[in-house]
Amino acid sequence: MNKKSRVPSKVSMVKLEDYHGPHISKALQKCFDLLGGIQNIISPRSKVFVKINHLSPPSPPSKAIITHPYLTREVLRFLKNLECQITVGDDIQSFQKNGTTVSGYRQMCEKMGVDLVNLKEVGFQEISCSGAKLKRLHLSPRVLEADCLINLPKLKTHSFTVFTGAVKNMYGMIPYGRRLHYHRQFSLPDDFSQMLVDIYASIPPNLTIMDAVVAMEGEGPSAGQPRKTKTLLASEDGVAVDAVSSKMVRFHPMDIPTTYHAHQRFLGNGDMNWIQVLGEDLNHRIVKDFKHSEAATGMFRRRTPQLLYALIQGQLTLIPEIIPQSCTGCQECIRICPTGAARWFKGKAWIHPGPCIHCMCCHEVCRFQAIKLKMRPVGKIVRKGISLTHRIRSLWK
Repeated sequence: MNKKSRVPSKVSMVKLEDYHGPHISKALQKCFDLLGGIQNIISPRSKVFVKINHLSPPSPPSKAIITHPYLTREVLRFLKNLECQITVGDDIQSFQKNGTTVSGYRQMCEKMGVDLVNLKEVGFQEISCSGAKLKRLHLSPRVLEADCLINLPKLKTHSFTVFTGAVKNMYGMIPYGRRLHYHRQFSLPDDFSQMLVDIYASIPPNLTIMDAVVAMEGEGPSAGQPRKTKTLLASEDGVAVDAVSSKMVRFHPMDIPTTYHAHQRFLGNGDMNWIQVLGEDLNHRIVKDFKHSEAATGMFRRRTPQLLYALIQGQLTLIPEIIPQSCTGCQECIRICPTGAARWFKGKAWIHPGPCIHCMCCHEVCRFQAIKLKMRPVGKIVRKGISLTHRIRSLWK
């Protein structure tokens, strides 16, 4: 998008009740028709990389942690009709080898005759990156060689970045080791979000299709609860998809740090005034009681004066704490912790408060909900006050 002029974006929004194949196919066709047809976005016989959201450790689709494989399957059918050369992938780091089998992706891709890759197994290539935080970046050659990139994010809350969608999904394009390093390097939500926008800017998707059929509310992206939102969204502008979908679940789009920074850099439109929603009426798709993360501090930064935020941000930070009776000893949190704060003690995980940078990696990877986020007393008061102000502002608007 040219920095000298802002062009309005179109986002198609279609109601989709479930993951039944024919229903998905019909909804996708409507999404594409509203955008002028998929053939006007993706050229026939092109090389396409499909980026799914496939978090570690392995989880079934019913938990709403991953992009549902049935949705991906129906997208692949459209691509195969265009005779595209297709690769489906993500960078998956787990010591359990059967991750894509548990999710159903291995079986689905084999049946569809499509190549499924774990990016870490094919290596990475260093490229230049003229970002706000990053100057070099490592990406898979499978991605760099593709003619077209399709982004299939899942609509979820996020305990660190507030919301995860199209922009955040691109984080899975870089190596696991780099992701751990960036959690250490960019420990504040706003800095981390700017880094995510750097990655998105380096590999902007040609088409984003968001799985908002069953979203995740609460303490996402993996410890929240599935919530039926019965919606499919698509656009050539992934930032606009994030804006529309976040508004659908009661966020102010420009309160989401990744949306705000991507909009400011003209990488897409995050301001609803520049977005045309086609298909369903957005006002009729709002999920009024959708639960946000109590842990996320990112949105508070956008709403709080700089001096006040500097004084209270320490109180807003949550402390991860192991629930011993729920810990199974899988040690996934220990492996993913970027600072070594998560440790092994008497057959259970334990988090040392000293080196903890509150990145929520341990909370994100725990599929047994064995990590709770402890809130400081002053933080509780501050959060309630800011949340009340936010609700009053919403009613006033």
